[in-house]
Amino acid sequence: MSFDGTWNITMQSPMGAQKLTLTAKVADGVLTGTSTAADGTTVDLANGKADGTTASWDVAVTKPMPITLSFSATLDGDAISGTVKLGAFGNSKFDGTRA
Repeated sequence: MSFDGTWNITMQSPMGAQKLTLTAKVADGVLTGTSTAADGTTVDLANGKADGTTASWDVAVTKPMPITLSFSATLDGDAISGTVKLGAFGNSKFDGTRA
């Protein structure tokens, strides 16, 4: 299995559950793609890396405030889960399924 594809993700945050769509592509250990929030805002992934069933990437968001979200993920078939560092707001969990 690969991280390639589209993922429906739910991230827990201090503001409650946040849904996003992750579109990912892996080539030579580099993960690229986009993250689209429920309001339709799309941002490019940064610093993406993938190695087998683990991956990490950053998403710089501007709403509701400017913050960089740093994801660390594990792949299990058509499921994805992991943690996300919420800047100064600590860490949270996320999970999702292949779309």
